[in-house]
Amino acid sequence: MTDDPFLTAADPSPVGAAGDGVTDDSVAVIGLGRFGGQVALSLCRLGHRVLGIDGDPRRVQRWSDRLPRTVEADPTDEESLRHLGVADYPCAVVGIGADIEASILTVVSLTEIGVPEIWAKAITAKHGRILASVGAHHVIFPEATMGDRVAHLLASRMLDFIEFDDGFAIAKVCAPADSAGQTLAQARLRQRYGITVVGIKERDQHLRYAVPDSVIPPDALLIVAGPTADVQRFGG
Repeated sequence: MTDDPFLTAADPSPVGAAGDGVTDDSVAVIGLGRFGGQVALSLCRLGHRVLGIDGDPRRVQRWSDRLPRTVEADPTDEESLRHLGVADYPCAVVGIGADIEASILTVVSLTEIGVPEIWAKAITAKHGRILASVGAHHVIFPEATMGDRVAHLLASRMLDFIEFDDGFAIAKVCAPADSAGQTLAQARLRQRYGITVVGIKERDQHLRYAVPDSVIPPDALLIVAGPTADVQRFGG
């Protein structure tokens, strides 16, 4: 983390200039609403240098004591982004959602100044297609993704579920009662369900990686991976 003072619109210095320490893990997060603010905070916790940008002074103030750098600026204005040094950042995240026009124009501005990797939040499929067409490299649908995830958890005995774009999923599932006391080889879960058990978690114990001789304790949690349909069937 940097020891630099918090920056606001009153500070004219370009906060992202090359001499200001922009590194390979620097990220500009534009739009400090609930999604963007949380992304920025999580990136900071992971050790990234984060510059938070928002056109609303109240949001900038709200996040100024939680992020190392915040600035009030119009993210749709290419020159403002250049002045802030965003062109030197290897990655930018556009967290603007409700204002679709501002979201699109911000991605256009980031594309024009040559940011190599642009992530952008979309609220509809059409919005996402437009963002991709104007230069976003990664389009995120946080509401849809979370809604789908919650639906899977509510409709099954899975405790956690993550699905990837290529039809592959990982889940945390209560072990089947009929497998308690057996080794993974004996339980034949892969042959029966098409999933791979990659880890076993007992209550108050650390996760341990699974091997064929691993014994499945009663009430254990299994970390399983495989094709989405197979994971759903196993956790259903």
